[in-house]
Amino acid sequence: MAPTPASSTASSTGPPGTLIADPAGTRPLPGRVDAVTVLSAFVLMLTVVPARFVVGPLGAAGTPAGIMAVLCLGWYLSSMITARTTPLRGPQPVRSVMVLFACSILAAYAAAMGRNLPGLEANGADRGLILMLGWIGVALLAADGIPDLERLEAVRRRLVAGGGFIAAVGALQFFTGVDLAGYLAFPGLTTSTSYTSVLQREEFNRPMATATHPIEFGVVMAMLLPLALHGAIHAEKGRRFRGWLPVALIMIVLPMTVSRSAMLGMAVVGLVVLPVWPAMWRVWALLIVGLLSVALRAVVPGLIGTLTSLVSSIGSDSSTTTRTNDYAVIGEAVAPRPWFGQGFGTYLPQTYRILDNQYLLSLVETGIAGLAVLLVVLLSGWTLARKARKASADPETRHLAQCFAASMAVAAASYATFDAFSFPMAASLTFLCLGCCGALWRMTRAS
Repeated sequence: MAPTPASSTASSTGPPGTLIADPAGTRPLPGRVDAVTVLSAFVLMLTVVPARFVVGPLGAAGTPAGIMAVLCLGWYLSSMITARTTPLRGPQPVRSVMVLFACSILAAYAAAMGRNLPGLEANGADRGLILMLGWIGVALLAADGIPDLERLEAVRRRLVAGGGFIAAVGALQFFTGVDLAGYLAFPGLTTSTSYTSVLQREEFNRPMATATHPIEFGVVMAMLLPLALHGAIHAEKGRRFRGWLPVALIMIVLPMTVSRSAMLGMAVVGLVVLPVWPAMWRVWALLIVGLLSVALRAVVPGLIGTLTSLVSSIGSDSSTTTRTNDYAVIGEAVAPRPWFGQGFGTYLPQTYRILDNQYLLSLVETGIAGLAVLLVVLLSGWTLARKARKASADPETRHLAQCFAASMAVAAASYATFDAFSFPMAASLTFLCLGCCGALWRMTRAS
């Protein structure tokens, strides 16, 4: 298989096995495969296949979605063999950002190899390189491989469809306590860790669907919420129910995660999206959120009170004090290797401690340089989406850009509340959204 040609005017004939775009350049010919098809397969594996299932020898890096992500990088690099199949379509800031990201991880790896690494930490460093390659592959393939807005919309729809599916699974877990993923088995895959199928907080089941933890599940739902809202608002007449269904499922399941990170993500979505909506839309949004709160209070007594208590107790409960205590001890871990860290993937919870803050964890593992690059990665997605919004005159495209900016803002905020790179679904979704922001910037800039 070869990627879709960069030029939309490529010939429709070619040697066997060559993948050629249609004359309009919007979608591949029947039976052909393009970058969006590959990314769609990645989205399917990311959302439908539970992240706890891995190829045993690869450990946490061996999830089906992780393996598919590395294949995305192979697809991307192989496409540059000839000028006719190259995905490069002019300037693309995501490429520079990914080069910086790779350099920061490789520098941390070199620093790790310069000390006497225990076996577990050495395995973690190698696993970190595999994860890095996959994330870079997904971001680059999306940024350069998605040819136009129609195919970008296809990626968005499939992301939202996957999000709606896992939201439905999560709601079922909340009400029944039944973990459907626990009944699944995949040939050749094993469960990565011993794990509790459904966690609880304040006597409520905390769903995780196909994610590895309720916090990750809540953050993923919050990141997908603005993309689902875009599809619902701009749905064609006759398809509006299909557009609003995933929005309803995501909005219902977000409080059920009983997670402050999920509530933070929902608040960030509101802060980013609501200001660009017309006044009447904002009124309807506030009414719907109010009605949803009343409905949840009636259907699930105590849930809204528990969420309110979680927010009001910030700073005094054990969960937040553990996180704030991380700042007091982190200096000792950073001091020996402040610039490039001790190695990405080497700060293991079983050896050191759990750091529920990706920024602190990156500071320890990749040093000041790595933390700076992580901030660049997250901010670049926001910046590219916002520039795409300003460059476009089409209202629908402008709204899509703002929704992708909201997804990146959710990631940036939530990374301060959990070690996101330890959770495959949340981390992979971040880099896919980054690539989509780059693709949208390229399309609006060209137009």
